[in-house]
Amino acid sequence: MTAVKTFVNVTSVEHAIQDIAGWLSRVALIVAPPLLRLALAVPFFKSGLTKWDGFLSLSPAAVFLFEDEFKLHVFGQDYGFPLPTAFAFFDGVAEIVLPVLLVIGLATRFSALGLLIMTGVIQLVVPEGWANFHLPWAALAVATIALGPGSLSLDHLTDMLRRRRIPQGGT
Repeated sequence: MTAVKTFVNVTSVEHAIQDIAGWLSRVALIVAPPLLRLALAVPFFKSGLTKWDGFLSLSPAAVFLFEDEFKLHVFGQDYGFPLPTAFAFFDGVAEIVLPVLLVIGLATRFSALGLLIMTGVIQLVVPEGWANFHLPWAALAVATIALGPGSLSLDHLTDMLRRRRIPQGGT
């Protein structure tokens, strides 16, 4: 009788643990995507703000960085950026637009991919930053690409609206 009672108690504890783990998983699937998006967006957005002196007015410091300071470290050599003003402008736009898209959850996977590519380029410019900055940014971007925008996003909302307009079984 004691063995049966112990089995029932262990089984009910296991079920309770499984229920709690299931609940945590469901909550995490709601909370994790926006947190990942925000964590990835913040450092890029803050950097992007430093690139501008006003609306579409690139700061001279941003151009200076791409002309004189930033060098691509490839195959043991340092190479300057071709078209540094164009790269500075593109970088400044991307560091504002992609984080905003990420935070609102619009074009989420493409925005995360853009920031992942930027992280790769930054790694070539500042190779010693891989452990403290580039690896976490890359992990956040890959996780965002893998998980998608989540249910708290404009991507999810537009997908729901699109599905409502398409009748079941129709095109």
